[in-house]
Amino acid sequence: MPVRRRLSLVALACALASTVTLAGCGAGAKPAATIQDCGTSHTAANVPVEVEVDRGEVACSAALQVEAGYAKAIVEGLAPGNGGGGPIKVDGWTCQGLDTPQLLKTGETSKCTKDGHEIVAILKSPS
Repeated sequence: MPVRRRLSLVALACALASTVTLAGCGAGAKPAATIQDCGTSHTAANVPVEVEVDRGEVACSAALQVEAGYAKAIVEGLAPGNGGGGPIKVDGWTCQGLDTPQLLKTGETSKCTKDGHEIVAILKSPS
């Protein structure tokens, strides 16, 4: 499975400007966040998604368990709101489906957060 990485606009500009000096690049530039790829899970509609830990330190086994628990809760009708998009508590995490504009922009289908940590489910790229 190819590794998916997101770069901030500054990091992308710096990477593309290898022969040109740009303001904000170099020693003072903030590095792109480390993203931990955890493997594949499925949404409540059985659509494959890539699970990532985008913030904080979370074991991949825990991230996959939270995503599976979130999908199960939606299937069981536990999500408030029209279409199950409302937030759901899963093992102390708050999980919520993302709206269509966000999905189209980033590929992210849902996000689970807890104590500053963040797990994200992203539509898999067709192979």
